[in-house]
Amino acid sequence: MSDDKQITVSRTIDAPASEVFDVLSNPQRHQELDGSGFIRSVEQADRIQKVGDVFTMNMSGPHMGGDYQTDNHVTGYDTNSLLAWQTTPAGTDPLGWEWVWRLEQQGPDQTLVTHTYDWSKVTDKDVLQKVSFPLVSEHQLEETLGRLAEASSGS
Repeated sequence: MSDDKQITVSRTIDAPASEVFDVLSNPQRHQELDGSGFIRSVEQADRIQKVGDVFTMNMSGPHMGGDYQTDNHVTGYDTNSLLAWQTTPAGTDPLGWEWVWRLEQQGPDQTLVTHTYDWSKVTDKDVLQKVSFPLVSEHQLEETLGRLAEASSGS
């Protein structure tokens, strides 16, 4: 599902929420999950443990003229049910786009995962002009969920 300011995809993954959360809360694993192909590596990151944590990723994409870094400011955290972060160019304050992961246990070995890419809080006109939202498509988000399913069942 998408509207003009966010895209949301969902998938049931054959793994407990704790295993899915374990993968998502480890930025070292984000490159293997990335359906967009923008993530190259982790620059600085510990396991996500609370709102306020920040992790830095090495990225590459034509929308930024090649290689760049992002700081990811954790805005939502609830063990085994919610992770969210706002992404911004490294060294700057968040500009309003956010990645939200919601996990709902569906029995002992299944989790409904809902992933939302939301840029509704971006208000800076220069950013809106420079960044052609959405940078990531619904198909790429679905690819990310597929990769998360593979990573979670093998974690």
